[in-house]
Amino acid sequence: MNQETLAGGFEQSFSRYKDRTAIVFLREGVVETRLTYENLRGDSLRFARWLLSRDIGKGDRVVLFFPKCPAFVTAYLALQWIGAAAVPLNPRFKPSEMEYLLRDAEPKLVLAGAEEEDVVKRTETGFPVRVVDARAPYGEASLPGEDPGGPLALPDLDPSDPALVIYTSGTTGNPKGAMLTQGNLANDARNVVRVWEITGEDVLCHALPLFHVHGLCFALHTALLQGCRVVMTDLFRPREAAEVLADKDRFGCTLFMAVPTMYRKLLENLGDPPPDFGHMRLWTSGSAPLPPKEFRRIEDLLGQEPVEREGMSETGMNFSNPVRGARKPGSIGLPLPGVSVRVVDPASGQDVPAGEEGELWLRSASIIPGYWRKPEETAKTFRDGWFRTGDLGRVDEEGYYYLTDRLKHIIISGGENISPKEIENVIDKLEGVAESSVTGIPDEQWGEKVAAAVVAKPGASLSREEISAWCRKHLHDWKCPKEIAFVDRLPRNTMGKVLKEDVKKAFE
Repeated sequence: MNQETLAGGFEQSFSRYKDRTAIVFLREGVVETRLTYENLRGDSLRFARWLLSRDIGKGDRVVLFFPKCPAFVTAYLALQWIGAAAVPLNPRFKPSEMEYLLRDAEPKLVLAGAEEEDVVKRTETGFPVRVVDARAPYGEASLPGEDPGGPLALPDLDPSDPALVIYTSGTTGNPKGAMLTQGNLANDARNVVRVWEITGEDVLCHALPLFHVHGLCFALHTALLQGCRVVMTDLFRPREAAEVLADKDRFGCTLFMAVPTMYRKLLENLGDPPPDFGHMRLWTSGSAPLPPKEFRRIEDLLGQEPVEREGMSETGMNFSNPVRGARKPGSIGLPLPGVSVRVVDPASGQDVPAGEEGELWLRSASIIPGYWRKPEETAKTFRDGWFRTGDLGRVDEEGYYYLTDRLKHIIISGGENISPKEIENVIDKLEGVAESSVTGIPDEQWGEKVAAAVVAKPGASLSREEISAWCRKHLHDWKCPKEIAFVDRLPRNTMGKVLKEDVKKAFE
């Protein structure tokens, strides 16, 4: 197979490491399944033959709509072998959400869990469904299915062939399907392997979901391409994760990838004193900003500084703090190999001087050619070959990049542009504040006014007056929140990103 494709990389890796353990799967903390690379290769090729026998092949889309389990990995690999595009979807989606996604993706087949099948049926979309009982032991999960026998003729794949459709979170409208090609995924995986120095000696503790690029591309792809052992949990349970990560003799994990909310919960469940994590090589954080105070807590309790990085569904990983070198709290780090970056004034399209804020524009071989069936959205997102991220940021004198906000989150009050992130950074430094989210809400006089949703630390005594006084001390008056609401928690999606549109509901 073409080594510039993801499938080609898997073929090379699985042939080289066939006797190694690939997956150790834990369900509710108990080891349920162990699979070697040869097991995974054989099972996924048998399922590939089954798919081809049903006229599912290169260019078709197949939805994966069932919980995390080894059968998910087998099905995903089979789709890569035959050149079909996998469409992984959150198994918690409701019928109303699935209705849009299925009609947009138009899959040739939906692989649904035993419980998720009912959700698909309630959409009345009529696409063929095969049930995969993800909650059953691997051999009983109805996958790889009946082997039709006969020769297996896999197609020749090109780096430009679609391999994965990841739907964006859709916080401001209908989700868009980011079409990632075989070449996009292969290039992205090579970049992550290189900058994080991942080798076959690494053991990845995989506690992320598999329907997002973080858990699927950055974690699973890189581990399988390098012949790592993947200790995979069915869900992230903080105490269970702490026990797995600490057990050097039984699991020997060296690598952990997570989002900031996972780290926050993990640190709360370490016990006193915390375990010794001296065997761990790397802790990485992404998918949402890691507050500097959490950076320091990770260093204090887990024994080393985390590596914060940045990536997107549409682009793969773009930036990372170095494994060898300074890791700056609050920074997303340095551009990955082959990633070109511009910091641009969104209004004029001109580059801004170093240190000033602008929109980050990117160019790399990992960036999607476009959105599935959305040419207008694709045209808006690309400018002269550059991908417009919608993220505001800056670069310091040492070449480290920082995200300052999202363009769509900017509050315009009385003609002034106000960054919610700047205000959140101030509020979060106040004693007694666990976290905050700032948004703009309608105002008859100013168009929008600043509103802050605040989560207090357990046992803390905070008042709106205290927060207002703190903000006035550190910010211009026009940036200070005009409304403050205390909430038990901030609304987040599955990857830990705060849902700004849901935050606004606290002020209705």
